[in-house]
Amino acid sequence: MSTTTSSAAASTKGRDLRPPRSGRSNGQWLVDGRTPLNPNEAFKQDGDPLGARRRIIDTYASAGYDAIPDDDLHNRFRWWALYTQRKQGIDGGRTAQLSASELSDRYFMQRIRMDGASLSVEQMRVIGAISNEFARGTLDITDRQNLQLHWIRIEDVPEMWRRLEDVGLTTIEACGDTPRGFLVSPVAGIDPEEIIDPSEAARHLHDTYLGNPEIANLPRKFKTAFTGSPSLDVLHEINDISFVGVEHPELGPGYDLWIAGALSTAPFLGKRLGAFVRPDQVPDVWWGVIRIFRDYGYRRLRNKARLKFLMAEWGPERFREVLEDDYLGYALADGPAPGPPRGSRDHLGAHLQADGRYWIGGKPPVGRLSGDVMLGLADLAERVGSNRVRTTPLQNILLLDIPAERLEEAREGLAALGIDPDPGPFTRGMLACTGLEFCKFAIVETKGLAARVSAELDERLADADLERPLTVHINGCPNSCVRIQTADIGLKGQIITVDGERVPGFQVHLGGGLAIPGHEEAELGRTVRSLKVAADGLTDYIERVVRAYLDDRRPEESFAQWAQRADEERLA
Repeated sequence: MSTTTSSAAASTKGRDLRPPRSGRSNGQWLVDGRTPLNPNEAFKQDGDPLGARRRIIDTYASAGYDAIPDDDLHNRFRWWALYTQRKQGIDGGRTAQLSASELSDRYFMQRIRMDGASLSVEQMRVIGAISNEFARGTLDITDRQNLQLHWIRIEDVPEMWRRLEDVGLTTIEACGDTPRGFLVSPVAGIDPEEIIDPSEAARHLHDTYLGNPEIANLPRKFKTAFTGSPSLDVLHEINDISFVGVEHPELGPGYDLWIAGALSTAPFLGKRLGAFVRPDQVPDVWWGVIRIFRDYGYRRLRNKARLKFLMAEWGPERFREVLEDDYLGYALADGPAPGPPRGSRDHLGAHLQADGRYWIGGKPPVGRLSGDVMLGLADLAERVGSNRVRTTPLQNILLLDIPAERLEEAREGLAALGIDPDPGPFTRGMLACTGLEFCKFAIVETKGLAARVSAELDERLADADLERPLTVHINGCPNSCVRIQTADIGLKGQIITVDGERVPGFQVHLGGGLAIPGHEEAELGRTVRSLKVAADGLTDYIERVVRAYLDDRRPEESFAQWAQRADEERLA
C-alpha cells in the first residue's frame, strides 16, 4: 500500500504530541470502554447534549437566565452554538484566575453555520434584522466562514432560531464536541480553473449527518474542509479531514485525502494518506474518519483529545489501514498530491466566473460587519443583479454573479459599505479573533487593535516593495483561533512585563505559512521565546521587522523564508 506523505505534512513542530503515559487508560472507547474519565465526558453521557434545544425553547426562554443549570449553560448549549460571552470590564490579567461563571455575562454569542453555502438576499435581510433587533447590531465573520452575533438574551433565542430556520439557516453543532462547520472553497462552482466542484459533497454531509446522535459525542471538535480550487483556499493542512481536488490520471477528478491537522497550543500539520477519494466515496470516507475519531480518540485528558494526537501515535499508514479495513470495507486508490497552488486564496477584487459573470471579493475591517451593513449588502446584491454572497476563511465577503456592466457599481457599493475590494497590503492580510471584548478565554483586546495597526502599517510602509501582502494574525489567547502559527507574523496575546509594569502584549511567531504560490510547502512559524511585544508598541515592532526583511532579503526570498533563517537580533 502506498502512503505518500509530503514533507510539509510530515512536520510536527510544536509541543509534545505523544499519547498519554502508557499503562493508563486514554479513554478510547474501543480500547478502554466508555466509562467517563473526566467531568466533560460525564456530562456528555448524562443526557443527549443536543437535547438542550428543547429546554431552551420550553423552559429557559420563559424562566430566564437564572433558571439555567451550569451543565447546560456552560456545556450543552455549545451543541447549539451558544456561548456565554465575557462580562464587560474584566481585564485580561484576571482571565486565568476566574471561573467560567465569574467571567460570564448574562448574554450569549450565537454562531450561525455556513458550510460553504451562499447567503441569499432573503437570508441576508433576516440576519441583518436579527442583528439589529436581538444583537445590538453586532455581526462578525469568523475564520471558518461562519457568522457570529453577540449580546443575545436567552429570552430571544427561540424567535431568533425560528427566523433563521425559516430561511434554511442553522446553528446546530457549530460548537461543541461535534462535526463543526465545514470550510468549503468560497469559489466552488464558479472558479473557471476549478478541478472539481465540492458543493454537492459538502451539502450532502450537512444534510445527512448534522444532529446524528452517533457522532454528537466526539472527544473534541472535528473540522472538515473541501476545495477544488487550484488556489488551495481552505487551509487543508490544518483541518481534521480535508478533501483537496486533484485530477487522477485514470479515475478523473476527485480528492486527495488529508487527515489530522490542527493548531492551538500543540500545532500539527495534517498528513496526506496518499489515498484518492472518488466523488461517490466522499460520504463513506468522511463517515469512516469521524467514527475512527469517536472510537479511538483520547478522552482522558481534554488537552490530548484532538485527532492529531491519535495520528501522532498511529501514523498515516496505520490510519489508512484502519480506515479501509475496519470502516470502509474496501481499499481506496492511490492518488496524486495537489499541484503547486495558483492564484490568490483571499479572492479579493473582481474575477471572471466560469459562466461569464463576475465575483467581487471585499474585506470588512477584521471581519467585522453589522446588521446595517448586512442589510445594505442585501440591497446592493439585489440592485446589481446578484442574489448571493459567500463568506471566506479569511473573514472576507464575496458578491457573486455580477453582470459585467454592473461591475463598477458593485465595486463602489461594497466600498461604500466598508467592504473594501482593494485594501492596503496589511489590511488585506490581517486577521483577528473576537478577543477581550466578548471572549472568556481572551487575555488581550484584538479587533480594534488589529484595525488600527493594519491602517497604520499601510500608511507607514506604503513605500515598501513587497512581492505579496504579508499576513498578520492577532489572537487574544494561546488557542490560535486565527492561526498564529501559519502567519508571516503571528501574535499570541498574553500579559507581559515592561519596565516592571504588567501590560497587554504578545508572544511573536514569525515565518509561518500554508501553501501559497512561490512557497508550496506549509511551515509553522518560528517562536523566539524572549520576543514579546507590548500591544501599544505593535505597529512600531512590525514596521521594524518588515524593514529588516526588506534590507536583508535574498533574491525572490519571501518574508517567511527570511524569518526562518534570520538571526534572532534581526527579529527583535
